[in-house]
Amino acid sequence: MKKFTAAITGVSHYVPEKRLTNADLEKIVDTSDEWIRTRTGIQERRILDDGLGASFMATRALEQLLEQKSLGPEEIDLIVVATVTPDMIYPATACLVQDQIGAVNAWGFDLSAACCGFLYALIVGAQFVESGAHKNVVVIGSDKMSSVVDYTDKSTCVLFGDGAGAVLLEPCDEKEGILDFILKVDGSGGDFLCQPAGGSLRPASHETVDAKLHYVKQDGARVLKFASSSMAAVSADLLERNGLTGEDVTLLVPHQANKRIIDATVRRMKLPSDRVIINIDKYANTTCGTIPIALNEAVEQERIKKGDYVVLASAGAGYTWGSALLKWVY
Repeated sequence: MKKFTAAITGVSHYVPEKRLTNADLEKIVDTSDEWIRTRTGIQERRILDDGLGASFMATRALEQLLEQKSLGPEEIDLIVVATVTPDMIYPATACLVQDQIGAVNAWGFDLSAACCGFLYALIVGAQFVESGAHKNVVVIGSDKMSSVVDYTDKSTCVLFGDGAGAVLLEPCDEKEGILDFILKVDGSGGDFLCQPAGGSLRPASHETVDAKLHYVKQDGARVLKFASSSMAAVSADLLERNGLTGEDVTLLVPHQANKRIIDATVRRMKLPSDRVIINIDKYANTTCGTIPIALNEAVEQERIKKGDYVVLASAGAGYTWGSALLKWVY
């Protein structure tokens, strides 16, 4: 298999200042801090102000990334935004970010794969680096999940938060960077986690709004079972086909949907328990934002160094799931 020559050379994130704690939710729906923590691992989540969208958070994350890398916006070749909560159906959020950041030489597009969106977008962006088409590719995961959450539905409103993360992809030696990946999709599971209305099948109407069909709907037990098995299996398979074990991996950066899903992946990979980053307690599930936010916090905490093996893993609506193996370059 031909190896990639694209590497993450910078990472940043942005989360809103406003916090919505479990105690706050106790005043809104019939739930409790203990119920939420024991079932999900979540203690609080961040909420973006009204009047701001996913592009605002994406742009803030990208501004930090450019400052960190001493890179001018005009040096960006491509912007790929993973999101399920775009500011609007069109134009793409990437277009809005390009304009807000002043990336006059960049083109861009959005990618929708729910909680796997960032991982999918990362691999797509890497292709443009590997081919030699571009040198500076920005991949952003940004979601304002509070905009599609029904805060009268205790089964979903406790799970999600808002946030964004961004990475820079640049060329690297073929033995470093993104070494391998496995991405999967099974559309037969689509009905179990979805936003039923708002697309061409069910355009917005009084009927769809009254029925609350523009909010996240999910079969929680079924989705938990799927995510726990699929994310774990694909991550273990990725290690096996690269001749690695959990002992070789410095850090697992998993999608932050539920601590039980993360724990299942750690066990399946036979990974030492201290080699995973978990921040779901602070941010909840920010969908496309979870992996880059967690990755940036891992870098800030100096949990990764040059030459380390890092695994990214996710599972979500679609069904979509996947894992990527990286050899860290900085």
